[in-house]
Amino acid sequence: MRLSEGVEWAAHSCTMLAALPEGRALGPADLALFFDVPKAYLAKQLQALSKAGILTATRGPSGGYRLARATDMITLRDIVLAIEGPGTCFRCQEIRRRGPTGQPRRCYPKACGIARAMWAAEQVYLAELGKVTLAKLIAEAAHEVSPEQQAAIRRWLDKAA
Repeated sequence: MRLSEGVEWAAHSCTMLAALPEGRALGPADLALFFDVPKAYLAKQLQALSKAGILTATRGPSGGYRLARATDMITLRDIVLAIEGPGTCFRCQEIRRRGPTGQPRRCYPKACGIARAMWAAEQVYLAELGKVTLAKLIAEAAHEVSPEQQAAIRRWLDKAA
């Protein structure tokens, strides 16, 4: 399975927005600059997060995006589904019904074992992502990110937000 790079960009953007002081917001241009990614593409990811209720958007000179919920109420599952959409990753084309031995639909009362296994695995995958909150990621980062980078991020946020 391959997720779009938008998932990574969205997740990192959410962790950055979690660090904002109360009442402040960051626009797509600021976030794109910070992560060195294309602004137009990142803006689409931020819009998807906003549509999913993960972010709120404000307009105007000091506008931008903020988290819409507390960090312990946003999971990686929420972010993946906002960016990739709610459909399943595996799309069964029922090729077993094709070709010279294919039979009418009535001969296949349930989905094939391959599709069932793929869908079951996807449910486990999404359930695991549902256990990982932004709060957990931020707590881990506090121990994994060097003090120098943490200070640099704070300085950058003071200027940008």
